[in-house]
Amino acid sequence: MAIKHILKIGNPLLREKSKEIPLTEIRSKEIKNLIKDMFDSMKAYNGIGLAAPQIGVLKRIVIIGYEPSERYPEVQFQHSNIQYKVLINPKIEFLTKETMGFWEGCLSVPGMRGYVERPNKIKLTYYDTEEELREEIVEGFEAIVVQHECDHLDGILYVDRLKDTRLFGFEEEFEKAKDHSLA
Repeated sequence: MAIKHILKIGNPLLREKSKEIPLTEIRSKEIKNLIKDMFDSMKAYNGIGLAAPQIGVLKRIVIIGYEPSERYPEVQFQHSNIQYKVLINPKIEFLTKETMGFWEGCLSVPGMRGYVERPNKIKLTYYDTEEELREEIVEGFEAIVVQHECDHLDGILYVDRLKDTRLFGFEEEFEKAKDHSLA
């Protein structure tokens, strides 16, 4: 369909709570087009997840999907691909207090990374594009991605979850520091 502009941190829409989608609208042309636009945009910007608010639509839709990429080189050796999915009106229940830390990035906070710890096992409940209620247990990196994207639906960005701002900065500076430490 179309590649949409990704809203960036500072845009007030990113801080608003999204509205649930009535089940009667899930198969509507409007929602189908929105989902296509989201996938086109996520792929164009080399993302692994995208929430509708990131393209200015305050609806509770998240898409995820991951294949090894240059954006997350540390992941491709540790984790398998994340199946492409559409999550409509997702809900998360934490199943453990055990956390997993990861250097998160975000299309709405371009060029930056921050170290965030999140529960590493969740129960995810959502509707798919066929109006079917799905429930699954999600662990590891995929659980991190789902939580990150679902945060967008409540107006939360990963920078709000930083425990230590010294672990936040520009990707290029971290790369320079990493390259310098290897010398």
